[in-house]
Amino acid sequence: MIFGHDFYHGTLRRYIVMFGNIFNEIQVERYDSNGNVIQNVNVPIEYGPKQKFIRRVTTDPQIGREQFSTQLPRLGFEMNGITYAPARKLNTGFKIKKNLDPDAINFTSVYSPVPYDMNFTLSALVRNAEDGTQIIEKIIPFFAPDFTVTMKVLPSLSLNMDIPIELLSISSEDTYEGDFDSRRIISWDLSFVVKGYLFGPVTTNRYIGNATIN
Repeated sequence: MIFGHDFYHGTLRRYIVMFGNIFNEIQVERYDSNGNVIQNVNVPIEYGPKQKFIRRVTTDPQIGREQFSTQLPRLGFEMNGITYAPARKLNTGFKIKKNLDPDAINFTSVYSPVPYDMNFTLSALVRNAEDGTQIIEKIIPFFAPDFTVTMKVLPSLSLNMDIPIELLSISSEDTYEGDFDSRRIISWDLSFVVKGYLFGPVTTNRYIGNATIN
């Protein structure tokens, strides 16, 4: 086994789930000519690249169906890469310990985590410009420029940490091409960096119960 250790904490998966949950349950409102709300639309979110959703909308043979039309607006997100963050490096010799009870037989510990920046892209796909501006305005006021989430990063040690999520950039694109029968898709792309940590193996150590001294 590489480096003599076999372990998996599922930390990267939890970062992905945490990021997606932040933008879950967003709604957009539809108004009549008098400004009254006539419809609330839930915006679904799922993991995947923006190009996959655009292709589904533009190539579906039954694109005119009402139930298919309700797939927009929608959100999609994906992790683009991971970069080591030396500015947040901790003392590698420090250990985080659990169960420091003198009546216990052993305790678990792990060395200080390694800081990594995880880059995410959140894409909002809409048909109407008003839907897009609503979604963006419901997201960006909470990032100034970051938003901190308390997350259980290591369940085996019941370790919670504050994870900052920083908004880096916002861009929009109108992908409308073709004749008047073609579907128009407006996309908003938001780039984020999640300033997280990754952990090494968790070890179990026994307390010194007795000592023999000559």
